[in-house]
Amino acid sequence: MESQSQQTYEGKANIKNGVSRALLAGAAIAVEVAFALNCFLRFSNYAAWISGFIRVLGALLVLGIYSQHKSATIRMTWVIIIMGLPVLGVALYLLIGLSGSTKAMRKRYKNVDAALMPLLPGDEALFRELREQTPAFANISRYLKQFAGYPVWKDTAVTYYKDAAEGLEAQLKDLRKAKDFIFMEYHAIEAARAFGRIMDVLTEKVKEGVEVRVFYDDIGSIGFISTDFVRQLNSLGIQCRVFNPVGPLANVFLNNRDHRKITVIDGQVGFTGGYNLADEYFHLKEPFGFWKDTGLRLEGPAVKSLTVTFLEMWNAVNKDDADDRDYSRYLPDTVFDASTAPEDLAEAAAGFVQPYADSPLDHEHVGENVYMSLAESAKDYVWFMTPYLLITDEMSSALGLAAKRGVDVRIVTPGIPDKKLVYQLTRSYYASLVRNGVRIFEYTPGFCHAKMSVADDEAATCGTINMDYRSLYHHFENGCIMYKSQAVLGIKKDFESFFPECREVTEQYRTGRSHFLRLWQLILRLAAPLM
Repeated sequence: MESQSQQTYEGKANIKNGVSRALLAGAAIAVEVAFALNCFLRFSNYAAWISGFIRVLGALLVLGIYSQHKSATIRMTWVIIIMGLPVLGVALYLLIGLSGSTKAMRKRYKNVDAALMPLLPGDEALFRELREQTPAFANISRYLKQFAGYPVWKDTAVTYYKDAAEGLEAQLKDLRKAKDFIFMEYHAIEAARAFGRIMDVLTEKVKEGVEVRVFYDDIGSIGFISTDFVRQLNSLGIQCRVFNPVGPLANVFLNNRDHRKITVIDGQVGFTGGYNLADEYFHLKEPFGFWKDTGLRLEGPAVKSLTVTFLEMWNAVNKDDADDRDYSRYLPDTVFDASTAPEDLAEAAAGFVQPYADSPLDHEHVGENVYMSLAESAKDYVWFMTPYLLITDEMSSALGLAAKRGVDVRIVTPGIPDKKLVYQLTRSYYASLVRNGVRIFEYTPGFCHAKMSVADDEAATCGTINMDYRSLYHHFENGCIMYKSQAVLGIKKDFESFFPECREVTEQYRTGRSHFLRLWQLILRLAAPLM
């Protein structure tokens, strides 16, 4: 095991290398753009013809955008940009406004899903049992099975961690018990203290014959690790793959990232939640005050859904990688016996749980629809926590209508931002929400990165899905919804504990904004779907 000074030195080197790689890629893309502009200027004698062509192309794009089955908010943003700034608008739309995938890529994911998703069962009797216990929220379960492919489960112990540091300790404990395989998929991995502890365990497990796979997003991790990271892991016997590596050439898939956070151990135990494997999530450094993040531990048959979600990305991301031939060996039939389990786990297994995933490659916005369904189904209260609040008019209307019906609708956002421009954008949505009765709280101790919700003591969610356009429309995400379980009440209790630490800004944004601030926020809102 390396000394702390060596780890610190290498961690700094990794960050430096990652940033250098990002800057190099950015510079290369800038050169590409400059080259294109130079070509355009060379043909300045034909500027009128080129301008006319771009305007016609822009008009055709506007017609195509108008006919899409997308949120009206997103369509209107692109229409205004393309009509107002044709050259820039067309270029931006072709780069980041398209679906972000190629036909070949969609085919790969479709083929992998065709093999994997049928391995998840669907139990109509279990759904009827859920509907008897919570009729208000049961149809969310049916929606997730029919349109996302993920079933509802019971007899699975769900443990909620109100702090990511607690989740990490539990994760390390379970990783040490692995006998067969370990799967880890994260948006961001930092080669520093927290992941160093995980690496020590993974290295020992490989020596014991355990199969270990690590999968991470290149953009999410680019400032944290070096280009040698994959080679280093492979040299230790840890299989490692990278999602959508950043290169010198611009590509339309660059806008879609893997934002999922999953650990699976032997198909028996799984972890998910809001936290990545970087030091700031575990209070080892705190650049934005106290970092609030949460997570879940699942033990039992529902872990199979997390395993399928991991295997989808692992096998579909690159056509040149060798795919798994036998998925079944990673999907054991797990039975959780509450009668022999410790008392705390036996209590945690009561109720229902439904892990699910969302993909930008289809036209089903699962994450957004779950959040809106919670608001539409709630009778007493529905509370949300999100680090970013950039939502469509449809979601804003759903939240506002719930409040008008008398539901206590609350949203918690950070008191200290990690991205100042996005923070200003987040605040630009407050006024329209509070006008309809939604209450807004800002978490004053620091930055709340948790993505969770709870409604009526009956249903709650925890996962990776922010309430912003990136998560809801552009990223690969995963979440978990629980019904009538101890974890639901645990999440509610956590909300109740930090409301006193928050600053409620409801009245301020109902009446207290200057005309200049309102104008600035309206301008920012125009760019929100592009963030």
